Amino acid sequence: MQKFKQIVSNKALEAVKSVFPDAMISSDDLASMLEYPPDTTMGDLALPCFKLSKTLRRSPVQIAQIIAEKLADPAIKKAEAVNGYLNISISDEYLCSVLCGEILENGDKYGSADFGKGKTVVLDYSSPNVAKPFHIGHLGTTVIGHSLKKLHEFVGYDCVGINYLGDWGTQFGKMIVAYKMWGDREAINEGGIDKLVELYVKFHHAAEEDLALNDEARAEFHKLELGDEENIALWKWFIEISVAEYKKTYAQLGIEFDSYKGESFYTDKMPAQVQKLRDMGLLKIDDGASIVDLEEYNMPPCLILKRDGSTLYPTRDIAAAVYRKQTYDFDKAIYVTSAGQSLHFAQWFKVVELMQYGWHDKLVHVPYGTVSINGAKLATRTGNVILLKDLFAQAIEKVSEIMDEKNPNLENKDKVAEAVGVGAIVFYYLSSNRIRDINFVLEDALSFDGNTGPYVQYTYARTCSLIEKAQDKELNSNVIFTSDEERELVKTLARFPEKVLEALDLYEPSVVTRYILDVATAFNRFYHNCQILSATDVDVLSTRVALTKATNYVLGNAFELICLKKTEKI
Repeated sequence: MQKFKQIVSNKALEAVKSVFPDAMISSDDLASMLEYPPDTTMGDLALPCFKLSKTLRRSPVQIAQIIAEKLADPAIKKAEAVNGYLNISISDEYLCSVLCGEILENGDKYGSADFGKGKTVVLDYSSPNVAKPFHIGHLGTTVIGHSLKKLHEFVGYDCVGINYLGDWGTQFGKMIVAYKMWGDREAINEGGIDKLVELYVKFHHAAEEDLALNDEARAEFHKLELGDEENIALWKWFIEISVAEYKKTYAQLGIEFDSYKGESFYTDKMPAQVQKLRDMGLLKIDDGASIVDLEEYNMPPCLILKRDGSTLYPTRDIAAAVYRKQTYDFDKAIYVTSAGQSLHFAQWFKVVELMQYGWHDKLVHVPYGTVSINGAKLATRTGNVILLKDLFAQAIEKVSEIMDEKNPNLENKDKVAEAVGVGAIVFYYLSSNRIRDINFVLEDALSFDGNTGPYVQYTYARTCSLIEKAQDKELNSNVIFTSDEERELVKTLARFPEKVLEALDLYEPSVVTRYILDVATAFNRFYHNCQILSATDVDVLSTRVALTKATNYVLGNAFELICLKKTEKI
C-alpha cells in the first residue's frame, strides 16, 4: 500500500498545483495525511482536507472536490469528495498486477527493506539474575527484545543481541553463605538452578530470624570482590549452572545471543568512567556518597559510588555503554527493561550526555509493564514464582491433549505441540501494548478460537495444506478477482511493509501481532466464503491458490518477527 499511497499523493499534488500553483505543499505532506477509512465502503484510502484549508484558503469541502475531479491514474478506481474527505478506491488491475504480484515475487523477503544496511544495533534484553529462576516476569524483556532484534534485522541492520546477566552483587554473598551452610554439590549438579533457588529462599527465611546472616553475606561477597579462590570457583559454578538452564528456555523460543557478558565483566572498566566524571567536575559528595546532581533536569541525583566506594547499577551501565560503543560502534543501543526502571535509564542517559559522549542520543530505553498470574505478583525471595519452563511444559501438555482429540495421527506431534504451546504464550504476551500490565490466563492463551497464537498458527497450517493439495492442479499465472473477500485479503496483505515500519518506529511488537490477527481473519473469511481448490474456472482457481500462497508468505514472515514458529501441520 505504500506505493499506492505515493501514487495518490503525487496525483493529488498535481491536482492541487493545477489550481493553486504557488501552494507551499509537497507530495510527502499529502502522503502523511492519508489514512485508512474505518469502513471499506468509504474507500481504501482517505485524504482529510482540513489541514489544507489554511494553506489553500478554501474550505475542506471545496479542496476535496477540486482534487477528486482531477485525480486520475490506472491504479485509482474512483475518487469521491465527501464532507471534506477525499475517498479513494484501488483498481482491480492494480490489486492484481502490482500488490498481489509484489508479494508473490518477493516471497519470504516481502516486507523487508535495506535502509539499515551498514548500521549496527546493539540490543540488551532478557538478562536474568544468575542463580535465580527464569520466571514469567522475564518473558517480557526476552520476547520483546528478540522481536525488536528480528525487526531490525528484517530492514537490514546488523544486530548484536546481548544477555547482560546479573552475575555480580551481594546476592552472591547470600548464595555462598547458603551453600556453605546447607548446600550439597551432588544435589545441585543434579537439580540445577531449582536447587540454587531453594538455597536462596532458605537464606532469606533464615535471615529474618538471624539478621547476622546478612553481615556474613556481605563479608563473603567482599571476599569474592577481592578474588578469594573458593568464592570465585563457587560463583563461576553458579553461573555455569544458571546459563545452562536458561539456554534450554531460549532454545524453546528459538533465541540465541551474541554475548553473555554480565555485570562482572565491567568491574575493571568502571574506574575509568568514575575518574572521567571526577575530572569533569561532575561528581559531588553527598552524605559520603558520590553523585551526579541532576536537579537542573528535574531528576533525583544519580548515585555513582556508595559511601564505602563500591559501585552501583548506573556506574556499571555507563561503563558497559562505553565498552559497547568502542567494540561495536553502534548506531543505536536498545535496552529492554521494565517500566519501573525508566527513571534509572533517564538518569544515566543524562549522565552520559553530560560526560560529552557524542552518541548519548543513540541510547534507547524500551520499557514494558508487569506480568502476573491471576493477579498474583512474583517474588523470588518468598518462592512465589511461576517458572517459565513450567509454564511452557503446562502449555505443551494441554496442546498435546487437544491435538490427540483433533489430529491423533499427526507426525512429529511432540515438536508441533511445543511450537504451538510455547507460541501460544509468546503470542498472548505480545498481543498487548508492551507498556500495559498483563494478567496471564493460560486457558485464554491456549484457545484455538479467537485472537490467539494457536488460531493464527492453525491458519498458517491451513495455507500450507491448501498449497500442498494444489500441486496436482493445472494452474496459470492469471490473477482476477471475483469476490470482495479476495480484494480485502490482498489489501490486508499489502499493509505488511507499513506494519513493519510502524512496529520499528514505536518499538512495539504488538503492531505485528495484531496485524497477524487481521491477516488470519481476512484469510479465513476468504477461505469460508470462496471455493479454492474446488473452483472450476482455471483463472479463478489460479487466483485463489496465488492468494493462499501470498498469505502463507506474509504470515510466515510476520511469525519470524515475533518469535512464533511456523507450523505446517497441526
